[in-house]
Amino acid sequence: MESEQLFHRGYYRNSYNSITSASSDEELLDGAGGIMDFHTSEDDNLLDGDVSSGTNYTMTNGGNINSSTHLLDFLDEPIPGVGTYDDFHTIDWVREKCKDRERHRKINSKKKESAWEFTKSLYDAWSGWLVVTLTGLASGALAGLIDIAADWMNDLKEGICLSALWFNHEQCCWGSNETTFEERDKCPQWKSWAELILGQAEGPGSYIMNYIMYIYWALAFAFLAVCLVKVFAPYACGSGIPEIKTILSGFIIRGYLGKWTLMIKTITLVLAVASGLSLGKEGPLVHVACCCGNIFSYLFPKYSKNEAKKREVLSAASAAGVSVAFGAPIGGVLFSLEEVSYYFPLKTLWRSFFAALVAAFVLRSINPFGNSRLVLFYVEYHTPWYLFELIPFILLGVFGGLWGAFFIRTNIAWCRRRKSTRFGKYPVLEVIAVAAITAVVAFPNPYTRQNTSELIKELFTDCGPLESSALCQYHNEMNGSKVVDDVPDRPAGPGVYSAMWQLSLALIFKIIMTIFTFGIKVPSGLFIPSMLAYYHHDWFVFKEWCEVGADCITPGLYAMVGAAACLGGVTRMTVSLVVIVFELTGGLEYIVPLMAAIMTSKWVGDAFGREGIYEAHIRLNGYPFLDAKEEFTHTTLASEVMRPRRNESPLAVLTQDSMTVEELEAVINETSYNGFPVIVSKESQRLVGFALRRDITIALENARRKQEGIMRTSRVYFTQHAPSLPADSPRPLKLRSILDMSPFTVTDHTPMEIVVDIFRKLGLRQCLVTHNGRLLGVITKKDILRHMAQMANLDPESIMFN
Repeated sequence: MESEQLFHRGYYRNSYNSITSASSDEELLDGAGGIMDFHTSEDDNLLDGDVSSGTNYTMTNGGNINSSTHLLDFLDEPIPGVGTYDDFHTIDWVREKCKDRERHRKINSKKKESAWEFTKSLYDAWSGWLVVTLTGLASGALAGLIDIAADWMNDLKEGICLSALWFNHEQCCWGSNETTFEERDKCPQWKSWAELILGQAEGPGSYIMNYIMYIYWALAFAFLAVCLVKVFAPYACGSGIPEIKTILSGFIIRGYLGKWTLMIKTITLVLAVASGLSLGKEGPLVHVACCCGNIFSYLFPKYSKNEAKKREVLSAASAAGVSVAFGAPIGGVLFSLEEVSYYFPLKTLWRSFFAALVAAFVLRSINPFGNSRLVLFYVEYHTPWYLFELIPFILLGVFGGLWGAFFIRTNIAWCRRRKSTRFGKYPVLEVIAVAAITAVVAFPNPYTRQNTSELIKELFTDCGPLESSALCQYHNEMNGSKVVDDVPDRPAGPGVYSAMWQLSLALIFKIIMTIFTFGIKVPSGLFIPSMLAYYHHDWFVFKEWCEVGADCITPGLYAMVGAAACLGGVTRMTVSLVVIVFELTGGLEYIVPLMAAIMTSKWVGDAFGREGIYEAHIRLNGYPFLDAKEEFTHTTLASEVMRPRRNESPLAVLTQDSMTVEELEAVINETSYNGFPVIVSKESQRLVGFALRRDITIALENARRKQEGIMRTSRVYFTQHAPSLPADSPRPLKLRSILDMSPFTVTDHTPMEIVVDIFRKLGLRQCLVTHNGRLLGVITKKDILRHMAQMANLDPESIMFN
């Protein structure tokens, strides 16, 4: 890889052993309630000329200030604050990688000195496996807890189990001897709210009382969820996957993966799912798993002090999250690789696989659904599919792509309106309104009233002798005194037609409500739409292909393929989604229909826009994310994008040996830039290196405190040897140790297509532009995002950091 070659070619920047301060996410956890304001992020500050009074000493990229010279021997000691990043700033991937290489070299050089050092080296080598093991254990345990609690609270809206309050409806009737096959969900131990309050189970009064209690509990759960999110952890709202993708690309959002967010997200996810809102828990479970990975990474210095290494743990954690959400460990690994990870080396692939394995094992041990499966809606089909069925499968893919494009556009339009109008200032009222409308409309229809997972289970499951669903109410034929119940060509009864009408209304209702629900201030994943298939053996196409007296198609298979196609159209996932659905069903022979439907949905969706729902929300929120899937085909040059432009003030630079401490402080105080190119002299403009604002300020403060003779008139030099000075001049200050001697540079004639590719593959924050070795300007990550927006005929300021 290019980054590996770059590191071996000498992108080595002194020593980084002095970095001991804690990293970003955990320290300011209690500040998670702050508003996400991106107007003072670091990449802009490199070039913005505005003076910011509150950010004079705010740097994002702590570097090494460790030196063996006598002038700065105080820098051999760890200095608090070095090596960390400020909130809403981007990490320097190359610098972090170099830090890790230096740490690894130091451990290897010492491991032969003593048994203790050898033990420390073993601990360091195994710390990666330990942290993903802990992450998998915690993710599986929390997922089991969420599943059990959500099922119980969902049934609480309809009634309560008198014999054991902690049982849900199904568990309550397990041990009852009064249940019948037709009414297996009715038993004396389970009482509806109408039976408890009015003393009657049937009649209009009973229906109205159950209706009122259903709405009451739905509103109570939704209100409690949004209040907890608003008061304790505002970052616990939403799906979390757009932010996790941004964090994995190198962005810092403090508190987003902290312990408060984890605790509130776990509690409110149960409440949100139980309230009956049109949402799922799959996306938030990825956020929960990443919170576990982030918290456990602080137990190991290898990860707590290196933001790039920490993101390897988060990639493995996201795989564990999908593993417990869908019961698909391999699909979770592929999801992390395809959808969320920015940097995914081979060892991260192994650790992701192991984390997903551990999480799935823990969830299976808990067995939250009592069916010995990882999910409620696990199904297994044995009927083969026929070649002619590829046509309806592809049509399902077309529908999924159209649904995905429609959903993305309408949901983004609604979320943008929420951000730009006063309506977004009242998130509690919005959640209450959406929950009220959902509950009022959902109760009369049994398919919208029940839990999403139970609905999917009913649609995915084939009709059989043990199924009592209205979808399986076919006419039975009498053969003498024996009821023939296993003939596949039975005509549909009235219950089937009634169920199909109810399902059609449920589909329309779910489509509309999901658009308004995804993005509200409670934990909300994507609802998985499902299709219902119905066929008759006398139809022409089935007469041609089907054998007489044999099952021709599997309606549940069409529901599964339709669900996958719709989810693929919304998220634009391909390989990982096929594997996830394959692991759900356990049928190898259905991979071809799934592939056909999902690829068709992606092609149809891409015809209306290449962004999936997560990328669209990243763009809506203005996160500095360079999507590797987005192609850059324009023919602009680096000189056209770099700053400063012709009509802007000159670039703020430092000279290598002609500035005093007073002049250096003046440059820092009069600008808000976060980094300064160092040149030979103002006349030559020859580039020497790049110094970060934070390193300079820390070096100055520590020199004044620990070194005698440093005055405002002291000469500052970044060279190896001190310049010749008069005998009566004050002691000079050497800052070479904080200078990056190998900043990434491009020439002014470099095509932007190459520059964008470099930024994506190396994770750069900025690169310097030169002409014949002379410094011309700087290109930052935000400059590239603005330029790409301009090329797409968009207003750059309207999409950046809203």
